[in-house]
Amino acid sequence: MQKIRVEDALDSVLIHDMTQIIPGKVKDARFRKGHIIKKEDIPVLLSMGKEHLFVWDQVSGLIHEDEAAIRLGKSVAGPGISLSEPKEGKVNLITVEDGLLYASEDGILALNSLEHIVLATLHNHTPVKKGQKIAGARVVPLMINELIILSAQDVASDFTEPILQVRPLQPKKVGIVITGSEVYNGRIQDKFGPVLHSKVTEWGSVVIGQSYANDNIEMIKAQINEHIANGAEMILVTGGMSVDPDDVTPTAIKESGAEIVTYGAPVLPGAMFLLAYLGDIPIMGLPGCVMYARTTVFDLVVTRILAGERLMRKDIVKYGHGGLCLECKTCVYPNCSFGK
Repeated sequence: MQKIRVEDALDSVLIHDMTQIIPGKVKDARFRKGHIIKKEDIPVLLSMGKEHLFVWDQVSGLIHEDEAAIRLGKSVAGPGISLSEPKEGKVNLITVEDGLLYASEDGILALNSLEHIVLATLHNHTPVKKGQKIAGARVVPLMINELIILSAQDVASDFTEPILQVRPLQPKKVGIVITGSEVYNGRIQDKFGPVLHSKVTEWGSVVIGQSYANDNIEMIKAQINEHIANGAEMILVTGGMSVDPDDVTPTAIKESGAEIVTYGAPVLPGAMFLLAYLGDIPIMGLPGCVMYARTTVFDLVVTRILAGERLMRKDIVKYGHGGLCLECKTCVYPNCSFGK
């Protein structure tokens, strides 16, 4: 550090907090450690009785923590993300739209493996809202060797996708097939359809048709094809997903010509979930838990599909780690471990 006159302190960096006392009004830090002295600060400092300051001894090759944090934040922020103003060497990364967070675990690890670099984020595939904080970036020292920041920028640029990005959910036209003889014949009221309508609307998509089918393979196939012919871009088929002899929904989806990605998922609730594709159209077989549980495998998978992914079996299998819902009395998803 060095001691200099206040009048000579322009652009210098404070190395300690400076308290301002206004009797009866305030006693607090007027300038905090790391603050860069500006022209308008000089008369304030003089009014505080400060004629000399202890500031960082400027050394070639070192940069201030605020500048370092900004550069670090910009290096990891992709589409859908903005940066806050730096404060005490940290910037927050903020969403500019609703969507799904995509966070590269490898990229985050690579950056945090660099000395003095800190990047803390929400989990990958977390649903986020506009204005939400999804990460914080900072460096440890007040002044940091610029070479470390350059290394961090190089690490971030080595990845084909931004280390952090928010992908908006793309609206789709959805067709729903409610299966089961008890509903088809009117013996019980359909409770599945209203749940799906609510979820589809919540995600910004629209239900263009809902139909009912008996426990009959040909009828279920016909309903699927009819929705597609009417312009459906996603098909949801409910019921008949277990292993009883009359649970024919998986067979009907397969015989429609769809490619089965997985029948079964290491997620509770939602083990009997099915994902298939007929060309580019995703078809999901939904087990009964989707009707009564607030959050299931369906919520985890469909948001990624709406964000533009074409999922493979490995994507579903990986949900086993974190795939246990704790069935809290009040559901707080996505602010919990489920699906993370």
